[in-house]
Amino acid sequence: MSVVFSLPINIDQKSFAAPQDERSGLYYAGTKGKALILVHGLTGTPNEMLFTAKYFNERGYTVICPRLANHGKPLGVLNKTTWRELYASIKDVMQSKEILDFRGPVFAAGLSMGATLTLLLGLEFPDRIKGISCLSPALFYDGWNAPSSRHLLPIAYVSFLKYYFYYKKEPPYGFKNEALQARLRKQYEKARVTDIMAPDKYGYPFYPVSLLCELKNLVGHLEGKLPEMRFPVQIIHAKQDDMASIRNARFIYDRIGSPRKELILLENSYHLITADNERGFVAEKMEEFYRSLS
Repeated sequence: MSVVFSLPINIDQKSFAAPQDERSGLYYAGTKGKALILVHGLTGTPNEMLFTAKYFNERGYTVICPRLANHGKPLGVLNKTTWRELYASIKDVMQSKEILDFRGPVFAAGLSMGATLTLLLGLEFPDRIKGISCLSPALFYDGWNAPSSRHLLPIAYVSFLKYYFYYKKEPPYGFKNEALQARLRKQYEKARVTDIMAPDKYGYPFYPVSLLCELKNLVGHLEGKLPEMRFPVQIIHAKQDDMASIRNARFIYDRIGSPRKELILLENSYHLITADNERGFVAEKMEEFYRSLS
């Protein structure tokens, strides 16, 4: 990934196709008395979870996928977001009428950084969350196509510079599927920090360094709490993940206190496993896991 420096961004809401309701995400009412909360990844969009959401709703689940805080807004807003604000986005779902009035089992699944947020959700609501799927968990961006500047992040972490640097996403954009790569290439290739269209639909072509610093803060908060987590957990990770190596999956698996845990490795996907080549297999394994807990 290439590093981009930008002076303070002029926040012009008119140049962004942000959703009318900035809290909008995906919601499908179910019929079988089970609920699934889905959490998309950092700089991503609920559309990353669309296949999974429809798969479970077709099987009777009520499915909720909130839009994470400030996602869909200009980068000058997004890059000021803290991990606690991101977590509040999904905690709000647990305190929503849809879940408070729900009487059946509730499961949760998160993609990439969303996986770490769902683990915190399980810790805070152990009586409501019956099981969690961590999909391509990203605690450390250490995959073969991840940001590679070892010196920039430590410097930015302790200074105001973190608000001015961005990593430009480059192919394969988390997809092994070539058609999906091509779709994002068309959207991302000519994008500039000051000119990003439809981030609510396609996600952002850039990672703000400030958010990678927030990820580091989140991991620091999470690491010591992993042994306290006793809820069932499933981890699904691609062997060839371009953004987060298998080290991330094993980090969670080896430290979490769950007596019921499983690790599934994929052969034909990259990072965005909820939309890539094995998305159907991923959904099937998730459903098997939840069915065993119901």
